[in-house]
Amino acid sequence: MSRPPLGSALTVGAACLFAVNGTVSTLALQAGVPAPWLTALRCGGAAVVLLAALAVVAPARLRITWREVPFLAAFGVVGVALTQYLYYVAIGRLPVGIALVFEMTAPVLVALWVWLVRGERVRRRLWAALGLSLSGLVLVAEVWQGGGSLDAGGVAAALGAALCLAGYYLMGGRGTATRDPVALTCWTFVAAALFWAVAAPFRPFDPAVLGSSVPISLGSLELPLWVLVGWIAVLGAVLPFWLSLSALRHLPPTTAGLIATVEPVLASVVAWVWLEQVLSGWQVLGGLVVLVGIGLAQTARATRRPAPAPVPEPAPV
Repeated sequence: MSRPPLGSALTVGAACLFAVNGTVSTLALQAGVPAPWLTALRCGGAAVVLLAALAVVAPARLRITWREVPFLAAFGVVGVALTQYLYYVAIGRLPVGIALVFEMTAPVLVALWVWLVRGERVRRRLWAALGLSLSGLVLVAEVWQGGGSLDAGGVAAALGAALCLAGYYLMGGRGTATRDPVALTCWTFVAAALFWAVAAPFRPFDPAVLGSSVPISLGSLELPLWVLVGWIAVLGAVLPFWLSLSALRHLPPTTAGLIATVEPVLASVVAWVWLEQVLSGWQVLGGLVVLVGIGLAQTARATRRPAPAPVPEPAPV
């Protein structure tokens, strides 16, 4: 039975975990873990957890065919590996909330793609969404100050993450039409982990580093680095992805996407309280304007009317 309140709660829960993960990932990056290694640890840890869980609970859901391999590889590399890597590069150079504002413009890019490439009909609100998103990004970047308040490399990485996230949405819509969402997520993380095993191998990596203590900006409290990595893999990847997928059983994707736009707001609050990443008034206003644009973009795609049911011919007498 569909229960929209439960779906909304699951979506908000996933957004909260993703928001906290941004700050935890920032602490790991500040501890000296390079962005490719942190991405590889997150993807690899999530892949191991999902593979083990499905192997115990429902091993039949792990079966794939050779025809699916190219799609799963592209989905994992673009939608997971590169999206997360570029996001980590962005939050290493920008406040977490601002990086997410840039990245969350992906729904606007999706709407433009389906209109320009697929030829789908879109509502006029797409232009309002595009205008609001661009105007909000101008405020976030404070371009009247020459953009000096933001790192250019961080902005480029965040926009690259938005492009990859748009690809994730588009490929995810295709993949979930023929594939179990949980198994699809599992194999995309496997593909992402294999990609980083080749692209950024842990050759100079000393496993003892995971035991080093990391200050977590809460007084004098320090935690081993492996605790942060474990959080990023399980509570920052596996659990929020599972919550967001479970929410789709009770909510349409458009509604879930609208509720998920609270993530940049929550991430900004967490980073402000935890890391003292203070945003200016113009940046807060710009973020809110972008969120309104994202909300319009989520509903810009015209709904297709179902084809009329065929009328059966009368049986011959």
